[in-house]
Amino acid sequence: MGRIARTVFTEPGDIQRIERIVDELAVNARVRLHVVVGEPVEGIVAVTPTIQVFKTADDQEGINGTVKLVDPRQPAWSGLVWLGDILRVEHLDSVTMGSSKA
Repeated sequence: MGRIARTVFTEPGDIQRIERIVDELAVNARVRLHVVVGEPVEGIVAVTPTIQVFKTADDQEGINGTVKLVDPRQPAWSGLVWLGDILRVEHLDSVTMGSSKA
């Protein structure tokens, strides 16, 4: 496995929190992601995120994942946000899981 993450999660509560976040990130949903560090990130979910196994630089194995956001107003921009860094998902439209699928 060559996938490296800054942070991985192994505790059941952390894994459940990340699973709940994934459930809120439907394809084509316009969202504002409130993150641990920095300003919220806003965009449209380009691909349904998945939870994956990663290792940290010091070889600790656990789970995390990313969500890719795009913004039609800024075609050259895309944002990649680690699921473990998301504190809260704010929906800016009515697209939710189940109403739009990849």
